[in-house]
Amino acid sequence: MDWKLELVVIPVADVDRAKRFYEEQMGFVVDHDTQISDAVRVVQLTPPGSACSIAVGTGMGGGQPGSVQGIQLVVPDIAAARAELVGRGMEIGPVQHFEGGDRVDGHGGPWNAFLFFSDPDGNGWSVQERPADA
Repeated sequence: MDWKLELVVIPVADVDRAKRFYEEQMGFVVDHDTQISDAVRVVQLTPPGSACSIAVGTGMGGGQPGSVQGIQLVVPDIAAARAELVGRGMEIGPVQHFEGGDRVDGHGGPWNAFLFFSDPDGNGWSVQERPADA
């Protein structure tokens, strides 16, 4: 039996602002923007190459805006990913890695190179470099 993660709901305060951020700055594809009723709107966006999407909207239940932390994307080249995000206007810190329990600037070994950022509501994301042979 395959179990595939399809959708993660990200709570946001302003749906249009979140849609712009994820589409324009993160480069996610807008799969649909559906107004189901006066109280329910669902915007589904998918990172390029991903089988899992996110949804932002109204009337979907869930947590408070900014309450989701630790969402992670993987990329084959962390430096290229950082350059792409900066080129899209994101303010993003340097590539970092973990030494013990501390985050240190620079690239670590395999599976140990990250970018960290938050969306406009404070939902926390990381981008991790996946080794080419993984």
